[in-house]
Amino acid sequence: MNIDLLREELEQDEGCVFSIYLDHLGKKTFGIGHLVLPTDPEYSLKVGVPVEQLRVHDCFEKDIKIVLEDCVILYEDFYSLPESVQHVLANMMFNLGRTRLTQFKDLKKAIEARDYNAAADAMIDSRWYTQVPNRAERLVQRMRVTAYNLESWDKPDTTTKEQ
Repeated sequence: MNIDLLREELEQDEGCVFSIYLDHLGKKTFGIGHLVLPTDPEYSLKVGVPVEQLRVHDCFEKDIKIVLEDCVILYEDFYSLPESVQHVLANMMFNLGRTRLTQFKDLKKAIEARDYNAAADAMIDSRWYTQVPNRAERLVQRMRVTAYNLESWDKPDTTTKEQ
């Protein structure tokens, strides 16, 4: 998996802030959506305090490692999926966390069946889709493109060549 590309995608969806801010739930956050934990040195710092670029990078590396481990826990064959599907699932895992993503039962069934159109449908049929509509629609479209590309690849060439 191209982690640099995943980082770019997550930066687009999460933003990248080099100071502590409150997320939409009022929780301290910084960097690329890093939730400040009691174990973080920033936990006692106030909103607005700057955070060094290296620290943001280190937290992202730790966060993405956990995300990918969680993806493998939820989808044992995660790394055998098309890379575009890996990116969609990792993005959703980063956004939702394993506990909430585990609740997407129809998505899991569709992914296991390699039915990426059904996976896209399952993504649309969720509260998450209405909560983060721009992100969700982008990820749904990516899943649909994957389905289309795989279907096109598997179809025999029915064009006739002139002789």
